[in-house]
Amino acid sequence: MTFLAIFAAAAAAATGAPAATHSLSVEHASGAVQADYRGDIKIQQKQVGAVAPPGRPSSLRCVWTANMEVNRTATGAGGVMASRSFVENNVANGSRPGWCNASRSAIQQDVAKKVGDTRAYLAKAADADRAALIADLDKLAATQSAS
Repeated sequence: MTFLAIFAAAAAAATGAPAATHSLSVEHASGAVQADYRGDIKIQQKQVGAVAPPGRPSSLRCVWTANMEVNRTATGAGGVMASRSFVENNVANGSRPGWCNASRSAIQQDVAKKVGDTRAYLAKAADADRAALIADLDKLAATQSAS
């Protein structure tokens, strides 16, 4: 396996934690809408620095960033559905000395400590999505009334 393939696999690493879920109800002109959110933490890793020759300190580090991928499905009156996927960037970040592959489980623990309860991040993302949800519902209602 080439270094690039190893790096690509490490960059796509996930925390392995179960997805967080959050639901809310929104009042709309077309009726009450139930919005369900699902959030998964994904970790991106980047290998930086270099291995030093014997007797010299190494600058090799794994820099990581945790993002939350959010998927929303909203169901309204009459079966109207509005879905959307978006990413909450940089939920947590950090670095570890050495190779990314060797630090994978330690990085997952770092993310778990820094992020804590992912439901709080998901609830915040759902609140921020409210305007987009209303706009999506307005578009769908306009499309249905035009038909």
